[in-house]
Amino acid sequence: MIELSRPTYDHIVAHARDGGALEVCGLLAGVRGGDGEPSVATEAYAAENVAETPQTRYAMDAEEQLELIERAEAAGLDVVGFYHSHPAGPTRPSQTDAERATWPGHSYVICALDGAPFVGSWRWRGADGFEQETVAVRGDREE
Repeated sequence: MIELSRPTYDHIVAHARDGGALEVCGLLAGVRGGDGEPSVATEAYAAENVAETPQTRYAMDAEEQLELIERAEAAGLDVVGFYHSHPAGPTRPSQTDAERATWPGHSYVICALDGAPFVGSWRWRGADGFEQETVAVRGDREE
């Protein structure tokens, strides 16, 4: 399970909409849960999509990704995972997403815009592939 703070959820959806027909991407930070434990994403950091075909792929520049990781860690946060959009769907990870996933135990959130925004999440299990997880949105109040 991944819990997204309301501002984090809103950031993901707004960033996806702002990207139009191009995929957008970013890093999620907060408290990463282990196996069976929920992760809580309280921050979303937008990254530039440097993929050669951003209409159907996303890629983060390695230096920018490192800067975002350092920014999260400086704020006392864990890397929870990553997010990206699928402007025309699907609402699940693509084969390319699975081929490029490299952070076992971390969440990969997808915002699909082929209708009303759909935000889903999958934990990367390495050789076992993606496992869909529940997405919960936390309210603005302290919990």
